[in-house]
Amino acid sequence: MGDFTLELNEDQRQVRDWLHGFAADVIRPAAAEWDEREETPWPIIQEAAKIGIYSLDFYAQQFFDPTGLGIPMAMEELFWGDAGIALSIVGTGLAAVGVLANGTEEQIGTWIPQMYGDASDVKVAAFCSSEPDAGSDVAAMRTRAVYDGATDTWVLNGTKTWATNGGIANVHVVVAVVDPALGSKGHASFIVPPDTPGLSQGQKFQKHGIRASHTAEVVLEDVRVPGGCLLGGKEKLDERLARAREKAKTGGERVKNAAMATFEASRPAVGAMAVGTARAAYEVALDYARTRVQFGRPIIENQGVAFQLADMATQIDAARLLVWRASWMATAGRPFTHAEGSMSKLYASEVAKTVTAQAIQILGGNGYTREYPVERMHRDAAIYTIFEGTSEIQRMVISRALAK
Repeated sequence: MGDFTLELNEDQRQVRDWLHGFAADVIRPAAAEWDEREETPWPIIQEAAKIGIYSLDFYAQQFFDPTGLGIPMAMEELFWGDAGIALSIVGTGLAAVGVLANGTEEQIGTWIPQMYGDASDVKVAAFCSSEPDAGSDVAAMRTRAVYDGATDTWVLNGTKTWATNGGIANVHVVVAVVDPALGSKGHASFIVPPDTPGLSQGQKFQKHGIRASHTAEVVLEDVRVPGGCLLGGKEKLDERLARAREKAKTGGERVKNAAMATFEASRPAVGAMAVGTARAAYEVALDYARTRVQFGRPIIENQGVAFQLADMATQIDAARLLVWRASWMATAGRPFTHAEGSMSKLYASEVAKTVTAQAIQILGGNGYTREYPVERMHRDAAIYTIFEGTSEIQRMVISRALAK
């Protein structure tokens, strides 16, 4: 594994500049339109696929970057362009991480390519964990998966909610309960292949922000999937459940939860998304403060504005450093002893909300209008403190780690 460094190498700088150019030239000009339309920006995703950004190869190159900085660097640049469109481009990645974290080599090779499709026929994937009565409380999950030994199939029933790409995805990764007596330790993840009978889209949500990203319920009614669609395989599941049952009787080692493993792996990436949105709003505010003249001078010459910008710049850099540290630790196999992944997600998310609000304040009345992008950025930023573990959940995770 590479040593921790704050310096991007030449290859990383080239990728960063390439992504920044795509974000500036393709994503940003389309951001307001797709926010208003509240539809998946398929033409933008296809453009990303044509040049290799929306692809398994690109994702794998960044994921396996030995420094750990490939993914956060890519997330920051794309979300600097626009959070809603960027989430439509990278949302498939959460399902891919679910397969990478829990699947076999065969499952990884079979299903992840089908999540992306190709430049002529782009596809998306969905990771389905949250439920109407089970968001942060994963132990309250009700979606059931029952094994039918006679046909070597699993039968899934339940309703998932807040699923990015839910219902429109080519491949769905669904977390379900296989042993209710074990609570959150009795969960497993399943691949639902394309066009599987019984899976349908429920309500599509109209959202405050990230409106170019499709979010919907996924309804599962007697959905049958082959035994090979259980991520990790049945033998591994049986062993894990046996350990969980033994622990329930005697105590002992911690048993990993499939959905939590996915979220643990993706939290620094979400932090990087938040950094990108915060940086975008800061840059708009900085440019405005340099050119907006009041009382005969640019408003940046007023301490009330200048000090806000100083705080914004400092907070963004601090958030990025936390994200990079956590990303490097994850790649280097360093355990999050003090919940460093949650720290990065918590701080970056809160910074995004604060910085985008300050950007509106610096622009004044202009910031409150859709003529300027900071109001959209502020709406988008709200999601970072909610999805993939609320800020309150992150604080709980951190405090528990500190108490050990």
